[in-house]
Amino acid sequence: MNRLISNLNIRRQQPLPTPIELQNELSLFPSEEQNIIESRDEVTTILDHTSSKFIIITGPCSIHCPEEALIYAERLKRLSLEVSDKIMLIMRVYFEKPRTTVGWKGLIYDPNLDGSEDIAKGIYITRKLLRDIAEMGLPTATEILDPILTPFVSDLITWAAIGARTTESQTHRQLVSGLSMPVGFKNTTDGNVKTACEAILSASHPHSFLGIRGDGRAEIYRTTGNRSCHIVLRGGDSGPNYTSDSIQEACQMMRDKDLVPNIIVDCSHGNSGKNYLKQPSVLMNLIKQRVNGEKSIIGIMLESNLLEGSQQLTTKENLEQGISITDSCLSWDMTEALIRDAYKSLGGVS
Repeated sequence: MNRLISNLNIRRQQPLPTPIELQNELSLFPSEEQNIIESRDEVTTILDHTSSKFIIITGPCSIHCPEEALIYAERLKRLSLEVSDKIMLIMRVYFEKPRTTVGWKGLIYDPNLDGSEDIAKGIYITRKLLRDIAEMGLPTATEILDPILTPFVSDLITWAAIGARTTESQTHRQLVSGLSMPVGFKNTTDGNVKTACEAILSASHPHSFLGIRGDGRAEIYRTTGNRSCHIVLRGGDSGPNYTSDSIQEACQMMRDKDLVPNIIVDCSHGNSGKNYLKQPSVLMNLIKQRVNGEKSIIGIMLESNLLEGSQQLTTKENLEQGISITDSCLSWDMTEALIRDAYKSLGGVS
């Protein structure tokens, strides 16, 4: 008697379009491709300190409504034109959400917000949103969680993060070693910065690993290493790590491993004590450190949406427009005022 020994817990399987098929359907114009190349280069010049611009990565904790995301993008693009001599604005477009246990995992996994988990639709919607933002000429940032999804969207991303839960992952370190954009590694959830330094060192070296190529087949990738990696300090269980002492400690850890001390600070999560209203004070503290000569602080991250706060996802029909369904966010009005204050403090002309 034959017994099934594979896929015992698989309910059903569904094929996806290949990355090349989706890229062809939702392609970029040459001018938009050039914008992405130039925005990546701009981040690189900030990392090598040939540019003194300050990076601000801002946007919703997670994207759940593409239409609302485009409204935010339009506003951010207009503001970027006013502050671009001192600040590089990048929109946070997070479509995967790591969960401690269970919960809504992001637009790419459940775009209908109803547990139907139409991943094929989620991938399409995500790429279309990123392409629409690219058409505005606005750089985007995201967190890379599932390596299989990377080839579907990576050509549209200016800056990427490896999150606190995956910084230790060898799979993600190998993947980053071959990515074409600058990448920030977050310290772990317990606040460990040394692990992020080790991740940067690993990703800067060549690796060989398995991945999915454009036509959907498995392939061995052999990389050269990514030299545009840096740390993202996000606080942890032990408390915040954005103060001057914490910055100096992180810089020394990087120097000890022959890494250039480049730091982006996440003003949310452990650095705000998970209180979104504390993000402005964190940012202004960092701006003050920067103005006082701490050039290792090259940028910050904010969680921001059209309206402030957060709401519970029960049904899609009951959601209020413009409010996060994951972490609480600053409102657009608060964000705009905060960025203008930062611009003035950095010496911009009002």
